[in-house]
Amino acid sequence: MSITEKERLTRWRLILGGGQSDGTGQALSGEHIGMDRVLAQLYGEGDGYGTGIGGGPGGNSPSGGAGLGASSPKVVKGWLGDIRQYFPKQVVQVMQKDAYENLNLDQMLLEPETLELVESDVHLVATLMSLKNVIPSKTKATARKVVSKVVEDLQKKLQQPMINAIKGALNRSIRNPNPKLNEINWDATIRANLKHYMPEYKTVIPQKLIGYGRKSQGTLKDIILCIDQSGSMATSVIYSSIFGAVMASIKAVSTQMVVFDTAVADLTEDLDDPIDLLFGAQLGGGTDINRAVKYCQGLIRKPQDTILILITDLYEGGNQRELIKRAAKVKESGVQLITLLALSDEGKPGYDQNLAGIFGKMGIPCFACTPELFPDLMAAAINKQDLNKWSNSVGLNGEE
Repeated sequence: MSITEKERLTRWRLILGGGQSDGTGQALSGEHIGMDRVLAQLYGEGDGYGTGIGGGPGGNSPSGGAGLGASSPKVVKGWLGDIRQYFPKQVVQVMQKDAYENLNLDQMLLEPETLELVESDVHLVATLMSLKNVIPSKTKATARKVVSKVVEDLQKKLQQPMINAIKGALNRSIRNPNPKLNEINWDATIRANLKHYMPEYKTVIPQKLIGYGRKSQGTLKDIILCIDQSGSMATSVIYSSIFGAVMASIKAVSTQMVVFDTAVADLTEDLDDPIDLLFGAQLGGGTDINRAVKYCQGLIRKPQDTILILITDLYEGGNQRELIKRAAKVKESGVQLITLLALSDEGKPGYDQNLAGIFGKMGIPCFACTPELFPDLMAAAINKQDLNKWSNSVGLNGEE
């Protein structure tokens, strides 16, 4: 979209922050003055419009300009209202994230009045989860409400694709090539035999029958989610909890959820409520992957029908040599062992490339996955596809 020269200079002026060195010579007017003020309050510099959150120039900004001081909750609330007025939702979320990371503004989430103004997304949920042990009682109800809304929105987006993918994969995996009359899938059979249509008889002569498969009295697949809950894996914990709750609602699969840091916690009983799952997680701390995989070994009942998804960046704080041996035993038993380096919307994650390379050579797929592709991943795993080829075909980051 083309813009005028004045609009172009105004945008550069807002980016560069004003002053003699910005080189634009562009004066601001109207709402651009307000936009410049809230940008300066977060990132510093600017022409000094307003006093800045936290006491004006020389406040808490790392650049020495205006800053956002957590000691002024009323002013922080005003700043949150301003950025929502001047910028679209996606930009507001980025600015909030920068405020959390650069200016230590976690404290602003401890007031319910402030929390109600924050734009909610998965990163905010991750921040609240890390703060849940210090959030005051008066704020906990508001925090739970915020988390519930984000989880509900994500469930609406991700639930049906997940159910469709798993049920479709299960139907394909148990398809019966020699069905009895009452087991024939007539729609699939006719479609598979259209080339055998005989005009003189006006009918299809089926050369291949396709059946629904015999109904199983038990579960067809056992799925174990083993999730690293260290701070760097926060968004992965959130998405995993949601997907775990969805899979737990599918009777044809048995889903178990284990989270770990230096200790291991089995949260399977909370799978019917992803909110309880999240508040049960303890983000932060060290990492003992070997201990977590050992625990999951004890959950395996049907190795050939078990999918163990290890969600971790592979930075092992425990015994790496034992972890490698244990992972090899799990795979040799017939379990499909998959390592997700991240389950998040971000790009290429940070992870232990050496250990990921070792796992890759052992035939254990290692790649990051976005939430949108996770249902397809589960379908591919259920159908026992080559997951390295699958991940490459959809452009995921990983190790072969």
